Amino acid sequence: MISFVPPRVLSLNGLEVPVDFPYLSAIIQGPPKYDCDFYLKHPKMEPGKRAKIFAPFDALDGYSDAVRRKDVQYVPRAELSEDECEELNEALKKLRDLTFHHENARRNRVMVSVTFFTPCEDENSFSFGLRGIYETISGVCWNVDFVGKTMTVAETVVPLDCVKRIEWGAGHSEAEAETEQTMG
Repeated sequence: MISFVPPRVLSLNGLEVPVDFPYLSAIIQGPPKYDCDFYLKHPKMEPGKRAKIFAPFDALDGYSDAVRRKDVQYVPRAELSEDECEELNEALKKLRDLTFHHENARRNRVMVSVTFFTPCEDENSFSFGLRGIYETISGVCWNVDFVGKTMTVAETVVPLDCVKRIEWGAGHSEAEAETEQTMG
């Protein structure tokens, strides 16, 4: 025959607490009692000020940035046609002639807008290494380096193999670039 032994429970101010509860002594003792000096040094916080301690905070550093990176719509890299490649090469040669020396670059201050492909750098994305985004920057072209295969627009160094389109800015037109090339 199985006998049933009811658990031993204490009833304290309407609260039933098991006898083997580890913090039973703290419950029996009640809240701490302080002398008057404690409350002078540590006054009670007003409810309006107390609310700020419950203000939200970013508990997971970088989590919101990671979620925001997932919102980026990556696209496959577009292949340029032969005509587009020739047009791009001609524009790069003209820019190279106009910015060959730093003196020329400062004097000519060729304004361009460059559209280029930036591959996805998020290793946790399915697009990593496969897709990317197209960015467009505008500014003065300071250098075109065929050896290093880069061009510098404003303060951005762009790999030449990522460039999709070059548009001449307000300071120069393509016709003016041709005129300066033949005159210079």
